Amino acid sequence: MTRHISIEDIISYISDIRQEVGKQVIGQDILIRNILIALFSGGHILLEGVPGLAKTLTVESISRTLGLHSARIQFTPDLLPGDLTGGQMYNQVESKFYTNKGPIFTNFLLADEINRAPAKVQSALLEAMQEGQVTIGGETFSLPVPFIVLATENPIEQEGTYPLPEAQLDRFLLKTNVDYPTRSEEIEIMKRMNSGELQEIKQVLSCEDIISIRNFITKEIYVDEKIYEYVANIVLATREPKQFGYEKGESLIDFGASPRASIALIKTAKVMAVFEGRTYVTPEDIKSIAYDVLRHRIGRTFEAIGQDIGTDEIITGILESIVVV
Repeated sequence: MTRHISIEDIISYISDIRQEVGKQVIGQDILIRNILIALFSGGHILLEGVPGLAKTLTVESISRTLGLHSARIQFTPDLLPGDLTGGQMYNQVESKFYTNKGPIFTNFLLADEINRAPAKVQSALLEAMQEGQVTIGGETFSLPVPFIVLATENPIEQEGTYPLPEAQLDRFLLKTNVDYPTRSEEIEIMKRMNSGELQEIKQVLSCEDIISIRNFITKEIYVDEKIYEYVANIVLATREPKQFGYEKGESLIDFGASPRASIALIKTAKVMAVFEGRTYVTPEDIKSIAYDVLRHRIGRTFEAIGQDIGTDEIITGILESIVVV
């Protein structure tokens, strides 16, 4: 049973969450925003950034404000699917098997350096992301609700990695680049760590509240027909850039985004609208989240890679070529 909730309630909750997380995490506003977008959209995030940028701390802090559980697992080449999902153990005293659930049975799962684990482990994780359940010893177990995977990739150390195939990348709602802190933020981090004083984080939301917010966003946020057309044009331009006036894109784009990108743009833009205090989606909502939605869904040609033209630059070209009707 979900309770009635208003957009004013949601805005107040978001403000409280950011305030509580800010007690322990300095900066990383985009990361925090995107985790909340994934939470309210029911999706998963791929994070790219070097170690030491407070990814784990951010996830733990947000989970505490929501009264949820979080877990972290370091992906390594010798990791087995059972290390993630769990398995059946034999109890010699009782002479029977029992199920030992793995770390995947949590609300927030930080899968650190997902590209270091072999394909079998990646597939086990991505299947759980897609189905919301795990099979152990022939028995199916539902994962907690909400269940969000935050998978990290280290952009620098690529030796000994197993890159995610395009089909698996497409299952992530967002790909977020986790940046270094600014100079002032870094100074504040040093001061706070030196003082040794970390404020206690209070719970702001419950699972019931999260479900109520999800239902509100699904049912109450209006999407005009022209917004649907705008999103369709953006995604089509990733496949046929010349048709939309982005001729340079022909030599830069190897493959474009799938219909999952269109669905993701609408879902995430609705959350963006709520963050701005609106019950309707605007083109600016689409533009503000387009990079995170499309970044991992567009393949670059060897020419683009050779010229060091990144996916974000291609997305900028696409957005500039699409006329908002």
